[in-house]
Amino acid sequence: MLAVHQPGIDCVRITRGTPADEGIDPQMDFTRSRGPAGDHGGDAEAFWERHYRTRGSWGVRVNPLLAETAAPLPCGAVLDLGCGAGGDAIWLAQRGWHVTAVDISTTAVERVRDRARELGVADRVATEQHDLARSFPAGRFDLVSAQYFHTPFALHRSRVLRTAADALRPGGLLLVVDHGSTAPWSWNQAPDAHFPTPIEIAAELDLDPARWCVLRADMPRRRATGPGGETATVVDNVLLVRRAAGTARPSGRRK
Repeated sequence: MLAVHQPGIDCVRITRGTPADEGIDPQMDFTRSRGPAGDHGGDAEAFWERHYRTRGSWGVRVNPLLAETAAPLPCGAVLDLGCGAGGDAIWLAQRGWHVTAVDISTTAVERVRDRARELGVADRVATEQHDLARSFPAGRFDLVSAQYFHTPFALHRSRVLRTAADALRPGGLLLVVDHGSTAPWSWNQAPDAHFPTPIEIAAELDLDPARWCVLRADMPRRRATGPGGETATVVDNVLLVRRAAGTARPSGRRK
């Protein structure tokens, strides 16, 4: 169970349960297509390397829910999981955060590093290439951001996010923003894709409620603009978890 903070009342418990989409391994990324892995090629690193190598535009637009969450916080150390084109990493660095930006794509991290240098924030952006299924960056963080951390490949995503929660400093925040709907420009147009709710995500994390509290678990709608300028109304599934002050780093998963 994980505790959910609500204004004026004690934390509410979230009980780990069965995902709404039966038949999918709850440890795996729910949003991947159920089609054969061969649809995307068999290699996750090669898939994402091809995706970013052929990407024509490298803007620095921040994800709005990250900006909303981070803007009122004091600057500190932040980990950007799956940094992609680097819009979040650059925005955070420009506001004084010290950013560790990681991605499976070497092209992505190299271009983020180059962009940080061009914009004069290279001293606040460290880039690392990681396949998070196999390795995780070292360090302690005041904020960990996982924005649209989806893949068409099998990934023990809950394990990665638990590791991220363990990497938080006391009082630190883990922000998970997932797709709650399929945009017209999404790489995953699978008609049977399942988007886990924030409550499902929190239940799968199964963090110790004595050490972590959910501050936010909702599904807001917003008007989004795709890479080609097209617009659509999309749903975001938002989970914000805070590590309790004064808690030590040992594994946060309940025994």
